Amino acid sequence: MTTTNDAASATQRVEFDQLTAPVGEGADVNLDMILDVPVTLAMEVGRTRISIRNLLQLNQGSVVELDRSAGEPLDVFVNGTLVAHGEVVVINERFGIRLTDVISPAERVRKLR
Repeated sequence: MTTTNDAASATQRVEFDQLTAPVGEGADVNLDMILDVPVTLAMEVGRTRISIRNLLQLNQGSVVELDRSAGEPLDVFVNGTLVAHGEVVVINERFGIRLTDVISPAERVRKLR
């Protein structure tokens, strides 16, 4: 079944300019719009896989062995993306992290693909 519509026959093709973003070190990028957007920052000491049975047996004082040795760098994630490595520091009786290696933006983009 076909019908004709006068509005459809009166449509015109519209062409838009190609959208491009500035690329390169000399490009002016205005980040002011996103500076206040909240992100999740997570530090990962290590990982392990355990069975649900062993998970349910954990209680106060239990020790869970991780896949890293003491002294190895921590991974720093922003919204689930690895952005840096670091080490634990104590400043005025508070824990912090000192970044020892920041992943380049090009490497982060490559890992997303």
